[in-house]
Amino acid sequence: MLADIRQSVADWIFRARAPEPPPVTLVQRRIFILPTRQGYLFAAVLLVLLLGSINYALSLGFVLTFLLAAMGSVAMLHTWRNLAHLKLRPGRCDPVFAGDTVQFRVVLEAPARERFAVAIRRRGDDPVFADVGPAGPAVVALPVAATRRGRLRCGRLEIFTRYPVGLFHAWSYFDFGLAAIVYPRPDPAAGLPPNQSRAGDDEGIPVAGDEDFAFLRAYRPGDPPRQIAWKALARGDDLLSKEFQASASAELWLDWLDARAPDPESRLSVLAHWVLETERLGQSYGLRLPGAVIAPGRGEAHRARCLEALALHGEESAP
Repeated sequence: MLADIRQSVADWIFRARAPEPPPVTLVQRRIFILPTRQGYLFAAVLLVLLLGSINYALSLGFVLTFLLAAMGSVAMLHTWRNLAHLKLRPGRCDPVFAGDTVQFRVVLEAPARERFAVAIRRRGDDPVFADVGPAGPAVVALPVAATRRGRLRCGRLEIFTRYPVGLFHAWSYFDFGLAAIVYPRPDPAAGLPPNQSRAGDDEGIPVAGDEDFAFLRAYRPGDPPRQIAWKALARGDDLLSKEFQASASAELWLDWLDARAPDPESRLSVLAHWVLETERLGQSYGLRLPGAVIAPGRGEAHRARCLEALALHGEESAP
């Protein structure tokens, strides 16, 4: 509880505007620095040395004490300079499916000299370290588990360093408003989408089905026995499976009402699986959701649009 209180106080004192327009340059007023545990212990040792030198009038004790104090001051300067004038830019955040890991990327640029052991972390997560050189930017990827569909926001990030000796902790906060789209987890048990079309087009194209024989393919674990080409196996050929096809209309509608599932989240998972399967078969398809209709199409951009609509269904932030 005390740690949460300290973190809340620190969040209020060292708050940053959100979101911030990139790039962010860590100027002097943005960098904070305090001793670490080792730094406080080092200061306590210096105090003991100073008191002992004063009490016993030890000239070499004074020399050692002030020499160590000077080294500590130089270490504090180098710790601060390791962050000073770093430039931060937001990186690419690719969409993922629920249950996977989102990679929030931040690009670091060191305009003048190399920086060592620079770390970025999200509150409650482990830090990710990187060295940044003037030859090119460094990309830091922060892994975050995507447990549910929707828009996953990264939140405020902390960049810090304890280089070179760990006596001081220099840090700063920034927030680019990073967010990633988390698609519903496809339900592999949903099977193939219905072949009927509500577009009124009688033109047919082949899709997976069980009506007409299409070709032989390599056997995949899980293929039913009725699909195995037993005659080919008897001739000494490799284990093959029969692939059948059915005729579907040129435009297929994936409808919310056709997804038979006990709850809305399960329906979204079924529709996500249908989107992937229909795209894999190369068929033009549209998507009907309560309050949203996406016209038929196909391709990576159309697939991403449909999956994003499923991910943001029911959210206020949905476009």
